[in-house]
Amino acid sequence: MSDCCTPKGYRQIFSAKNAVGEAKRYRRKGLDGTSKRIFDFVRERRVEGKTLLEVGGGIGAIEIELLKAGMARAVNVELTPTYEAAAGELLIEAGLTDLVERVMDFAEAGPEVESADVVVMNRVICCYPDMPKLAGAAADRAKGMLIMSFPNRRWWTRLGLTVANIGFRVIRLRFQVFLHPPLLILAAVEQRSFKTRLNRSGLLWQVVALERAN
Repeated sequence: MSDCCTPKGYRQIFSAKNAVGEAKRYRRKGLDGTSKRIFDFVRERRVEGKTLLEVGGGIGAIEIELLKAGMARAVNVELTPTYEAAAGELLIEAGLTDLVERVMDFAEAGPEVESADVVVMNRVICCYPDMPKLAGAAADRAKGMLIMSFPNRRWWTRLGLTVANIGFRVIRLRFQVFLHPPLLILAAVEQRSFKTRLNRSGLLWQVVALERAN
């Protein structure tokens, strides 16, 4: 972890209040557009009996939907504990508490975080300074597929993130959003014997899916 971000900074940005708000929106509207795109891509490739590792899964909406679709088990890795209460309530409501394990910090984790058939990182890479380390750790644990979303490189995205980071510094919030180049993100995974199967850029978020080469 660099000096740009601290555990306190993460807890302030990804607060328990935000988690409650996200859970309410999910109950009302289901998955947001980016999450739905990830869910659809995974489901179309058959999920029955497969395992999921979601890094920074927040309230766990994607994993809940994939478990309902037939996925066997999920592990959600979170950096802060602020989402645990809201996520736990959603799992109880869905009757899936026995199928999900929630653990902490991923990039620094050892063999206690096992490999899974599918690894998902939705809007996570932009919150972590050491992109190659995080992307590499995710790829190493993906037996079949790795699906990620991150900010695209359009001018309005770059401008918005620059303004946001200036605002964080003004209020002395120890947090920063990172606009890692998409080509470098893909390279960090492809060098581990993955091939890109989906690369779609939306208004703000780019979704990429990679499969491990046989």
